[in-house]
Amino acid sequence: MIELVMPGDIEKKSFQIIASELAEMGITLDPERDLIIRRAIHTSADFDYAETLTFSPDAVRIARELIAGGANIVTDTNMALAGINKSKLAAFGGEAHCYMAETSVALEAKERGVTRASVSMEHAAKDIKKSGKKTIFAIGNAPTALVTLRSMYDSGEFTPDFIIGVPVGFVNVVEAKELIIDTDIPYIVNRGRKGGSNIAAAIVNALLYGMK
Repeated sequence: MIELVMPGDIEKKSFQIIASELAEMGITLDPERDLIIRRAIHTSADFDYAETLTFSPDAVRIARELIAGGANIVTDTNMALAGINKSKLAAFGGEAHCYMAETSVALEAKERGVTRASVSMEHAAKDIKKSGKKTIFAIGNAPTALVTLRSMYDSGEFTPDFIIGVPVGFVNVVEAKELIIDTDIPYIVNRGRKGGSNIAAAIVNALLYGMK
C-alpha cells in the first residue's frame, strides 16, 4: 500500500527509515561522520556506504574548516557540479567549478592521448596555484582524476587540500581510491567499486548542511 507522505516530509521520513534500518543492522555511526554517511545512503538507497566510506583522521572537521574559510570545490563531472548546493557554498565565500567541458581540456586530452579528467585536474591545479585559493576536489566518476592528483602530489608539483574520492566503475577504480588513501592528503573515500557523481555531490552537501 502506498503511504501518504506530504512532499515536505519525504526527506524526513527517508532519514527515519535509514535510522531504523541501521539500528536493525546493529550499526552505530561515528557522530562526526554520521550525516555524511546517511546522505550517501539517502542518495543511493545503498547501506554499504555505512561500511565502505573511509575517512582520514579529522576529515570532516578539516573539510568544514576549509569550507568555512571560503574554499572552492572542483568536480570531475558537470553532474556533480549541478548537484552541489552552490548557494550554501557561496554563503561561506566558495564557488564550485568543473573543467571537463572546456574546449582547451578536450583538445589537449586528444593531443596527448589521455582522459579529459586527467587534463582537467592539471588545469585546476594551475588555476589553484595562481589564485592561492583552498580547494576541495570532489571526484565521482573518473579514476584517472585521482591518479593524476596522486601523480602531481608525488612529483611535488601540487598537493590538494582535500579529496573526496568516490568514482564508480570497474577499471582502475579500486586501485585509484587506494592511491589517495595512501597519502597524507585529508580525504573521504569510498572503498570498492561503488560511488558516483551523485555521491560526490551528496558528501559535499552533507558537509555544508552540517555547518552553521
